Amino acid sequence: MRRDSALEDEIREIDTGVPMTRFARGWHCLGRAADFRTGTPTGVEAFGTRLAIFEDDEQRLQAIEARCPHRGGDLSRGSVKDGNLACPLHDWRWAGDGHCVDVPYSRQPPPAAARVRSWPTLEENKLLFVWNDPEGNPPSPQVAIPKIPDLDEWTDWSWDGTVVTGTHPREFVDNLVDCPHFFYLHFGVPSHFRVLLEGHTAAQYLRMTGRKDIGPGSEHDTTMSVYSVATYHGPAYLVNHQDFDLEGMKIYGIGLFTYYPVNAETMHLNWAMSIKRIDGLPDNVTQLIAKSMAESTSLALQQDVEIWRYKTRIDNPMLSEDDGPIYQLRRWFDQFYVDADAVTPTMTDRFEHEVEIETARQYWEQEVAAGLQAAAAAADSPS
Repeated sequence: MRRDSALEDEIREIDTGVPMTRFARGWHCLGRAADFRTGTPTGVEAFGTRLAIFEDDEQRLQAIEARCPHRGGDLSRGSVKDGNLACPLHDWRWAGDGHCVDVPYSRQPPPAAARVRSWPTLEENKLLFVWNDPEGNPPSPQVAIPKIPDLDEWTDWSWDGTVVTGTHPREFVDNLVDCPHFFYLHFGVPSHFRVLLEGHTAAQYLRMTGRKDIGPGSEHDTTMSVYSVATYHGPAYLVNHQDFDLEGMKIYGIGLFTYYPVNAETMHLNWAMSIKRIDGLPDNVTQLIAKSMAESTSLALQQDVEIWRYKTRIDNPMLSEDDGPIYQLRRWFDQFYVDADAVTPTMTDRFEHEVEIETARQYWEQEVAAGLQAAAAAADSPS
């Protein structure tokens, strides 16, 4: 395609912008709930501080600031006594709402100002979520984490994660609307790609097959096709419903992709995979299939992480006509980084876009054919 000669001498300067220092308003998944039910507190670095997660006497998981305001002890290294969190340094007792409820050695009740920050918690889909809001408002029912029905019919979550430094979560969320990167980075050939943004949700509809020229070791098996619906519920929790066809075998999977910010420049990225148990297959075989698919998911995420390590932040990406709607997605994402009364209709109004993919698909299929031809020629040549 010819370029406009009047623009040939212009240089596009990258605007790196100002990184966000505020932490998003919304539910953030910390991991599998069972992993926090150990009988002892668990420390989690998140939201620029340290959280202490513990189970109270009603078996509810609680999340409070881990720094004791008495003498600075780490509450996550304490113990649970009578349903409250006891500081390991002086045994001050802290309830799940952040209030100090007892100083056992003192003749006086705890100081009225003895309180640490607490985060609302939620257990859903066998996962633990904490609600973060810089304004301190509670979550509304409209942003509830959706329940996955009949979860007992699925394999246990295979859970993995990594800490990513020097990267804001926006880089991760941008992938939702980036169709071409599935071919070049994840070795798939998309044939349908649509995006729907509305309210606090953002969804991607994708149909794709594996690249036959890549072979073993690619994320997508060359004999497998998939129809995927991946939906963000808020800024940090993505549920990916996947219908796989593996040489006639139907496999239904659910992928989870979540993160929580450690600080303004670091995030803890987690992912999980589960598949619906397959009629006629022993449970151990189903678990092996789930394990294999989880490993493929891990490969895909590590591919993304490797890119993020070296790419620059860019607030003014130059897009081609057939790229996805990155600017619209970023407006949607911005709603979680402003006060609730500053959210505008441009951030939440329904927006739908289908990427015109036919030209790209034809080019990709030609590239795959050329790769297969080159591989065949190399195999036939004498060593």
